Amino acid sequence: MRAAIYRRTGAAADVLEVVDLPVPAPGPDEVLVRISASAINPTDWKQRAGITGGDPEDFQVPHHDGVGRVEAVGAQVTGLAVGQRVWLHLAAFGNPYGTAAEYAAVRADRAVPLSDGASDDLGACLGVPALTAAHCLGGDPEALRGTTVLVAGGAGAVGHFAIELAAHAGARVVTTVSSPAKAELARAAGADVVLDYTSGDVAARVLEAVGPVDRIVEVALAANVGLDVAVAAPGAVISVYAVEKESPRLPVAPLATANVTIRFVLLYTVPDAARAAAIAWTTAAVDAGALTPLPITAYGLEDVVAAQQAVESGAVGKVVLRP
Repeated sequence: MRAAIYRRTGAAADVLEVVDLPVPAPGPDEVLVRISASAINPTDWKQRAGITGGDPEDFQVPHHDGVGRVEAVGAQVTGLAVGQRVWLHLAAFGNPYGTAAEYAAVRADRAVPLSDGASDDLGACLGVPALTAAHCLGGDPEALRGTTVLVAGGAGAVGHFAIELAAHAGARVVTTVSSPAKAELARAAGADVVLDYTSGDVAARVLEAVGPVDRIVEVALAANVGLDVAVAAPGAVISVYAVEKESPRLPVAPLATANVTIRFVLLYTVPDAARAAAIAWTTAAVDAGALTPLPITAYGLEDVVAAQQAVESGAVGKVVLRP
């Protein structure tokens, strides 16, 4: 099979190559998936660059997320069958076979059935962003009904799915963006209020538009903690899913006075039960037609360097490889 790999961490152009590898055989608790699309997340290029991980023992096929059909199942696998469409998440976590290849052998619990009504573009891009969004929102759509949610960075992948999941659950959603083009993406996702955070008093505009908010999905706590404190309702939950270069300075007194909870979310280490709840919520939303893909920029497998560089440069929408 053709596969993108790196044998050491570093710049994309220096370490990524496309090679021929044997098709992996699935282990007892694994499935072999023929990949039709592989989506790239920021975590993928950060691992390849060595920012969040070291050199692989031998080689690493990158990318956690993807979509395809099951080609073979391990002896202990139940609930998945040959020929079934699946979307993948965390494929490359503790596994040399990520989705940037024609085939990937992954743990069966990281392959989720995908309905025929969902496009490959959507299936490829669910993975880490949608599950992170669902977990940041509390994992329970019923608990969101009638609440107000602030999503920071509503045009990013996690922000996009957070808007769609929260809106489908019956929450009122306000989001912040940095440009008119990103504002259009956030409105298309179903945000009730979209605000440009690059100008004016954002906190005052949030409070004027929707009042205090019950839950915040936060991509930049250090930059936004003042805003979050200003708009948080008593008992609000702030879920932080990204790490910044600068650690936040927390205004403890107002956070304590309002009994605000700050949760830090990293999908790799989310407990299995919580990840299962996020998968169930995401699957139900897909089946209801409530989730949509962001605009897709597609590359061939041989162009993996350019594809990863695009994500590293902050491409709007989602970048995918089509093996």
